[in-house]
Amino acid sequence: MGGTVTVTDGRAVVPPVVPAALRGRLAAVAALAALMVLVLGVRYAGDAGPGRTDARIGEAAYGAGAPWWHIASATDFLGDPAGALLLLAAGVTGCLLLRWQRAAVLLVAGSGAAVGVTKLLKPLAARTINGDDNLAFPSGHTAFLTAFALTVALLATGRLGLGPAAGTALVLGAASAAGAAMGWAQVATGAHYPTDTVGGWGTALAVVPAVAWAVDRTADAALRHRRG
Repeated sequence: MGGTVTVTDGRAVVPPVVPAALRGRLAAVAALAALMVLVLGVRYAGDAGPGRTDARIGEAAYGAGAPWWHIASATDFLGDPAGALLLLAAGVTGCLLLRWQRAAVLLVAGSGAAVGVTKLLKPLAARTINGDDNLAFPSGHTAFLTAFALTVALLATGRLGLGPAAGTALVLGAASAAGAAMGWAQVATGAHYPTDTVGGWGTALAVVPAVAWAVDRTADAALRHRRG
């Protein structure tokens, strides 16, 4: 369980970062999320303004007064390079204290890959906000915090030994809560349209399960090689 290395028949068994009970469900979630990002990207490609849904939501969220503006700014900081590094440093330290190296790798690789994919998608969607130089879709800030929360919840699921239903609820609940919080902050500060943040949330849901699978496969292959 968790980051503890168990021994079976004289061999060390390192737990995966993706519990077997969640693999099929996460694959389905990732596929649906990727489809959603594709649809939104095509729908808003080349736009330089909000859609009808964006305008309605943005009107309610944008320009929040104190103390909400300060809360939104603090939340936004968590997606900036300095804030992201602080979160990752804390998460990696926790994983290493638990002696769960592959979990530390997933925290960094999953979050980094989610943000990296948003950077690749932005010029393809070519949606702008606050000027032609500010590419908007999908939101990298939202993708980062969603990916970080999803990964932490995924690791907690394995460590607590949760079943498929409880584990899926925890992972999706954490990812959705983080995505909603950062999405609100991005809209409130005028950095993104609401649909940009949905795209960032979906990007993380699509990317992190794939990265987690790759981390497990690579770590297991390396372990078999050392044994051989």
